[in-house]
Amino acid sequence: MNIREQIRQRWPKDLPLQVIPRTSWAAQQPTYREADPTLIESALNRSQRKPTGNWYAFAPSRDVRAGRPYGARVAGVDVVAWRDGLRRLRVGPRGCPHLGADLATGIVDDGRLICRWHGLALDGARREFGWSPLPSHDDGTLAWVRLDKVGGEAPLEAPVLPERPAGDTMAAVTSMVGVCEPADIIANRLDPWHGAWFHPYSFARLEVLTTPTEAADRFLVAVTFRIGRLGVPVIAEFTCPEARTIVMRIVDGEGVGSVVETHATPMGSGPDGRPRTAVLEATIAHSDRPGFKRASRLAPLISPLMRHAAGRLWRDDLAYAERRFDVRASRP
Repeated sequence: MNIREQIRQRWPKDLPLQVIPRTSWAAQQPTYREADPTLIESALNRSQRKPTGNWYAFAPSRDVRAGRPYGARVAGVDVVAWRDGLRRLRVGPRGCPHLGADLATGIVDDGRLICRWHGLALDGARREFGWSPLPSHDDGTLAWVRLDKVGGEAPLEAPVLPERPAGDTMAAVTSMVGVCEPADIIANRLDPWHGAWFHPYSFARLEVLTTPTEAADRFLVAVTFRIGRLGVPVIAEFTCPEARTIVMRIVDGEGVGSVVETHATPMGSGPDGRPRTAVLEATIAHSDRPGFKRASRLAPLISPLMRHAAGRLWRDDLAYAERRFDVRASRP
C-alpha cells in the first residue's frame, strides 16, 4: 500500500476535506449526452417566464458608500446611487435636471447629493427640480433599483430574493461584464454538466442527480469543490427564483444552507452595438462548525479570496456565455 492510500484510509471521516484521487482531465466520463440542449433550453424558457417585478441588481452594497456617489448603467438607463444621512440607499437618474451634468461626479454632503456644476442639491427622497428618485432596495449584500418603464412587468414592492443562511455568515460579491444577454448567463448556470470539464481547477466528481421538470424545477448535483488535491463533497441544488437570477444552494454536506446567487443585469448596448450584461455573483457562506464563527471574524481577509475564486470561474463562464450569444446572433 502506497503512502497516498494509507493517508486516504486514515483520513478522519468527520473532516469535510477529502483527498481527491489523481486522474487526468481527458479520462473523465463525457457528459455531452446528458447535457441535452432541449432540456437546458426548456429550463431556461421556464426561468424567463418568472416575474422580476422590474428589479435589477446593479452593485454590491459595499460599493455604494457613504460620502460619495456611485454611477451605473442599468438596462440602458444611467443611474446614480448614494447614502443619505441615515445611510439609506438612494437612487435616481444620473443626469442633473439643470443642465445634464453627471451626478455621479458630484459630492455627497450630509446625505445630500450636490451637483458639481452649479450646486443643485438633492436629498433623494422626493421629486425636486424635475428630478424624481427611483425605487431602490438594499438587501445587505446587493443594491437594487426598480425600472418600471424598462421592465414592463407588474411592479413588486421588493426584489424576489432567495432564502439566505441565518447565523454566522461570510459574504463576497464578484462583478464582471460580458458581451451577451442575461439569458446567456442564466443558461450557463443551467448547464451543470460543464463544471468538471470547463473548471477542473474548482470542481471534481460532478454528477447530475436530478434534472428540472415542470413539477420540480431544479437541478440536484453531487460535486466536490477542489482545494488543490483536497476537496469538499456536497450536494447542491440550482433554482431560478426570477428571470435574471439563478441560485446554487448546498443542501447536504459541509456548509448546508450556503448559497451562491448569480444575478444577470442588462446594461444596454456597448460602443459596438452589441449588448453588455453585468454579472453580480453573491457568495454567502455558512457552517455550523464551531471554527466557522471564529473564521467569520476574519471576513475582511477571507472575502477577497472568495471574490478571487469566483472571478476565476466567471472569466471562463463569460467566454461560455459570450460564445452562446454569438451562436444565437449568427442564426438566420
